[in-house]
Amino acid sequence: PAVTSPCKILKCNSEFWAATSGSHHLGTEEAPEFCTALRAYAHCTRRTARTCRGDLAYHSAVHGIDDLMVQHNCSKDGPTSQPRLRTLPPGDSQERSDSPEICHYEKSFHKHSATPNYTHCGLFGDPHLRTFTDTFQTCKVQGAWPLIDNNYLNVQVTNTPVLPGSSATATSKLTIIFKSFQECVDQKVYQAEMDELPAAFADGSKNGGDKHGANSLKITEKVSGQHIEIQAKYIGTTIVVRQVGRYLTFAVRMPEEVVNAVEDRDSQGLYLCLRGCPLNQQIDFQTIRSAQVPESRARRKGPSLPAPPEAFTYETATAKCREKLPVEDLYFQSCVFDLLTTGDVNFMLAAYYAFEDVKMLHSNKDKLHLYERTRDLAPGNRAPTGTHPSLWVALLCLSQCWLCLL
Repeated sequence: PAVTSPCKILKCNSEFWAATSGSHHLGTEEAPEFCTALRAYAHCTRRTARTCRGDLAYHSAVHGIDDLMVQHNCSKDGPTSQPRLRTLPPGDSQERSDSPEICHYEKSFHKHSATPNYTHCGLFGDPHLRTFTDTFQTCKVQGAWPLIDNNYLNVQVTNTPVLPGSSATATSKLTIIFKSFQECVDQKVYQAEMDELPAAFADGSKNGGDKHGANSLKITEKVSGQHIEIQAKYIGTTIVVRQVGRYLTFAVRMPEEVVNAVEDRDSQGLYLCLRGCPLNQQIDFQTIRSAQVPESRARRKGPSLPAPPEAFTYETATAKCREKLPVEDLYFQSCVFDLLTTGDVNFMLAAYYAFEDVKMLHSNKDKLHLYERTRDLAPGNRAPTGTHPSLWVALLCLSQCWLCLL
């Protein structure tokens, strides 16, 4: 069954934006009307506070309301009538095409230096993570987890069980907060959930707001309800969000300078795209593959799981994944793993689109494919990347024979 969030912060944001859009054109005599809408906004957030605990968009809205109350000298006591809808006036900032140079990353940050080094991070499937350092992991990470957390933006994902009682999870909710930046963009929140992939920010806008460089942050809908792209030129960043089947995928291209823009790195905490999943959340799906049960259905450690909606054997899953992923790299292996654990063919498409996004976003075309390594050994005893497993089996056999002769 689809997961529906009881947190209604998106509704609160939309109502306030609809009531106040164009208010920067209003005279001072209409300030009381703005304060009324602001109090209604605060009242709406209080109503949903209990169900929004831990939601980044909710906490961002609460802090924003307090700031606006002070800026506009609004009293917290007063009328809170429901805001009325406004239409955008002609020539609103949504149509601006001019942007100052500082709002274009490559022009402003690197005017007299080399082209920035771009990195990529992606999350897809059940769920599989490719970090900014090209480490590939399969993780559990049920619940809310931070993907990115730096001076410019925060990204948080929520992963929920694919099947009742299963430890297999996939991304059901995504929240992205773009922080206010100089004269370029206002703070903007993007939030997607299962069966809801908006082509706009939470406040209904499609760019960075009322600042002079608003168009340095833009949302483009590629396929309605299935694929959106966010360009944040002021930080040289491109984000791709898709809904494949019931679940979401995430991919980003970001300069290393932005990736590492953290005021206090030691106290930053977990940040999956940079640091990877905690060890206790990682899954070695190669071990699961090699320990197939007689019915040829892979399961994770733990209590017995309900049967997936469609039974794949290792052979049928391999054949299915090869239709879209002819190279047997880690994207292919992830596809096979997901079909065995979920029985949902949409996970094959999630792996396919994740690799398509890598081809578009990764700056090093020699690193598009990633291949499995042997399990982590003691330092200095790790197998070289890309070594064929059969070679290590042969070497192991030879070593055993040599010991017998001795």
